[in-house]
Amino acid sequence: MAVLLIGEVTDGTLAVDATAKAVTAARKLGDVTVLCTGASAKAAADEAAKIEGVSKVLVAEDALYGHRLAEPVAALIVSLASGYSHIVAPSTTDAKNIMPRVAALLDVMILSDVVGVVDADTFERPIYAGNAIQTVKSTDSVKVMTIRTSTFDLAPMGGSAPVEAIATGDNPGLSEWVEDKVAASDRPELTSAGVVVSGGRGVGSEADFALIEKLADKLGAAVGASRAAVDSGYAPNDWQVGQTGKVVAPDLYVAVGISGAIQHLAGKIIVAINKDEEAPIFQVADYGLVADLFTAVPELIEKI
Repeated sequence: MAVLLIGEVTDGTLAVDATAKAVTAARKLGDVTVLCTGASAKAAADEAAKIEGVSKVLVAEDALYGHRLAEPVAALIVSLASGYSHIVAPSTTDAKNIMPRVAALLDVMILSDVVGVVDADTFERPIYAGNAIQTVKSTDSVKVMTIRTSTFDLAPMGGSAPVEAIATGDNPGLSEWVEDKVAASDRPELTSAGVVVSGGRGVGSEADFALIEKLADKLGAAVGASRAAVDSGYAPNDWQVGQTGKVVAPDLYVAVGISGAIQHLAGKIIVAINKDEEAPIFQVADYGLVADLFTAVPELIEKI
C-alpha cells in the first residue's frame, strides 16, 4: 500500500514536528510519499526528505499555493489520489480545511483526529471531548484522514528520499486571497510545546491575563486559555485549548484559574492553581495549590 502524506508547509518552511509525527503514523499503513506545496516549497521538500520513513517527496511550487487556499491544494491532491490507498495529513488548521474537501471530491468519508492505527482499514479517534475512544473501520477504497500528532512519536531525521517536482494542478477558482493577519510570537507553538501555561475564567480580565503570560515566559512555555476565558475576551481565540480549540499534550501543563474540564486534563504532569478547593481539576492534578492566583502566581514568577 502507498500513503500520500500532506506536509505542513507555512511560508516555505516545513513544520517538522507535525510532519514527522504524522510520518510515524503513516508508516504503519505503507510506503510514505510526502507532498509539499507553496509558492516556495523546495526547501520544505528537502527537509521532508530527511525524515526517516519517507520514500519520496513531491513538491508543487506555484503562486497558486502561496496563500494556503484550501481549494487549489485539494484539487491537486485529488489529481494524485489514484496511486494511493491512504491520504493523510497532520491535524492542523490547514489540514482541517483541506482534507474534508478532498474526501468530498473523492466521495469518501473523512476520518478526523486519528490517534491510533489498528490496521489499514481500522482506526481509533476520540469522541465526546476525549471522554471515549471510537474504533472506526472504513471500507472506502481510499482512506482520507487527519492525524492527531500529539499521540505519535517524532520520526527521526537522517533519511535521504528523492525529491520530485510535479506540475501545478487546476485552479477551481472558488476562493481568492485578500490578506493575511498573522500574530507574531516568540513563544513555542501551542500544539507542540513541551510546557503550557493556561488561564481560565478565574483570571478575571484581559489585563490580568498578563500574569499568565509572564509565568509562561519564565518557563519558556506556550500560553493557553480555556473557552470561558476566550469567550470572556480575556485571551485571543488562537490560545484556546480543548474540544473547540487546540489539542495539547505537553510534558508540563499548568492550569491557573481553570475548573477542570476534560480538555484541560492533558499533560504528563498537571499542576493546578485554584482558590476553590472543590475544583474538579484537583482530582486529577499531580500537584495542586489551593490559593488566590493573584498572590501565588506573582510569587511563583519571582521564585523561578
